[in-house]
Amino acid sequence: MVGFLSSGLLAEAASEQLTKMSDTIVHRGPDDAGYWIDAEAGVALSARRLCILDLSPAGHQPMASASGRYVIAYNGEIYNHRDLRQQIDAAGRLPAIPFRGHSDTEVLLSAIERWGLRGTLERCIGMFAFALWDRQARVLHLVRDRLGEKPLYYGWLDSDFVFGSELKALRRHHRWRQTVDPDALALFLRYQYVPGPYSIYTGIKKLPPGSVLSLPWPAIGSQPEPVEYWSARAAVATGLAEPFSDSEAAAVDQLDGLLRSAVSWQMLADVPVGAFLSGGIDSSLVVSLMQALGDRPARTFTIAFDVAGYDEAGHARAVARHLGTDHTQMQVTSREALEVIPRMPSVYDEPFADASQIPTYLVASLARRAVTVSLSGDAGDELFGGYQSYFATAKAWRALGWLPRPVRQIMGRTLRAVPARVWDTAFGWLAPCLEPYGAVGSLGDKVHKLSEVIGAESLDTFYGSWLSHWRRPQAVMNMPAATGVHPVLQTDGTLRGSVIPRLMYIDLLTYLPDDILVKLDRASMAVSLESRVPFLDHRVVEFAWRLPFAFKVRDGSGKRILRQLLSRYVPPALTDRRKHGFSVPMSAWLRGPLRDWAADLLHRDRLAGDGFLDPRVVSETWIEHQRGVRNWQHALWTILMFQAWLRSQ
Repeated sequence: MVGFLSSGLLAEAASEQLTKMSDTIVHRGPDDAGYWIDAEAGVALSARRLCILDLSPAGHQPMASASGRYVIAYNGEIYNHRDLRQQIDAAGRLPAIPFRGHSDTEVLLSAIERWGLRGTLERCIGMFAFALWDRQARVLHLVRDRLGEKPLYYGWLDSDFVFGSELKALRRHHRWRQTVDPDALALFLRYQYVPGPYSIYTGIKKLPPGSVLSLPWPAIGSQPEPVEYWSARAAVATGLAEPFSDSEAAAVDQLDGLLRSAVSWQMLADVPVGAFLSGGIDSSLVVSLMQALGDRPARTFTIAFDVAGYDEAGHARAVARHLGTDHTQMQVTSREALEVIPRMPSVYDEPFADASQIPTYLVASLARRAVTVSLSGDAGDELFGGYQSYFATAKAWRALGWLPRPVRQIMGRTLRAVPARVWDTAFGWLAPCLEPYGAVGSLGDKVHKLSEVIGAESLDTFYGSWLSHWRRPQAVMNMPAATGVHPVLQTDGTLRGSVIPRLMYIDLLTYLPDDILVKLDRASMAVSLESRVPFLDHRVVEFAWRLPFAFKVRDGSGKRILRQLLSRYVPPALTDRRKHGFSVPMSAWLRGPLRDWAADLLHRDRLAGDGFLDPRVVSETWIEHQRGVRNWQHALWTILMFQAWLRSQ
């Protein structure tokens, strides 16, 4: 989906411009392309269609409503469109003419005519980003789904207002002159992603999840603020105020019903549907429900790595065998995995450095050979307390957070004064003691990482620093920038007194929409595969936050209620293991097969010519990693993904 508003629009020029922009995102919709231009009003809309529901021309976009008042360019799915259609028919539609087809797009437009935009959004269950032009009121509405599964960028280019699903489409507009935003770069260096509402470019924003931006036209240069129609903060607050009061067994039953409803709706399609299967709790539960609800074996997909310690395909095979799914596994060599790295800047379209982007892209490519839609187990960790980082942070903060900050700062400087290699040589036997704290690398790496975050002023900054790739982004930048603290965390005080619930809440608002869902959407859409996330049905999200904490986390282990539910379908022995994650051996790759590629991107002359990063700091970090002095894989991968993205521009 892409479009723009421009005063003095000429139809022929607008058509040419719109085609150029739309062609850059053909991967998001290779089956059909549509254009709608009202030169007099100054409106141009385009939609690329990946046909999922109603494969006939009746689903073509952009689509006008029955009355002609509304025109929509829409990316996503309304899962409960059949129920909405029945409600519209029962209530009477305006005007009373038959539906032309059975697409969810037509239902969405009819619902808006019946209930208005906000009333419709409150009824919709789905993932979506769309542009809605109200021809009568001359207002453009940009809308994004509740949790941020589908992307939507927007901003002013001189007197033109542009918007679209990916930045590459906006870059093809003839007025594009945007430059890298230093504040966004600092945030990227810290978090490995660019958090919303920032984009990597000055003047271009991401529409926040669960919000609507309404722009009256013409209103050149105006900056209306997005308005929430659903809020994760409010969902958490309501859940805490109205906790689930029945038994744990009743909670398992209710969660089973909610997830069955979510999976059932998300299996609806006029094309083949499958699922990613890692063999972990979340994906195994989604697949179990697909298998229980379907009339044929579920199609499941996993990739196997040829690197010891990074291959969980055996667990996925065991679950698939138990459930009886139609399972496909692809053996991926390190060489094949490395070959996709040059594609990442184009796939992600702005700097993105979560290294699990590589296996995610590979498994999406595998699934696309057989299906057009794939369900995913993402979001189970954020909702039900599954990340090891939660427990590591809680242990560290409880052990140290009670000390006065000046004392902790002195402790940090003392620990840091001992070189990492000395820690490894003299005290290597202590390494197992720090395993629960989740730091990467040798004992020296872990001690130095702890030393750098131990003086944090609060739990939030401790957690943010613990997960940061560059804890002081300004130290590696050649330009002034803001402090690099996630904008969502600057003023929010929800759950301040609880450690793990607070961290889950932080991730729900930050890491989930800006990393996990970006990774999934771009990787799948790059191969024209629609990914769906049953755990992000907002009814499931709201229910999860009503549950007592003990139903989710107990005895140092997370996802208790998911484990109980999954045991109804899969023996615990097949899935009950330490969470591994979807990772790659990046540290070894940077010292081996990726060394020449990385050295070229990090060359002092190239860095100096680009002007964004300090060549001295980057070179010192690179040399330390190559010599094995420190494991800087995450910090270096962040720099490399920025440099690769910059080169791709």
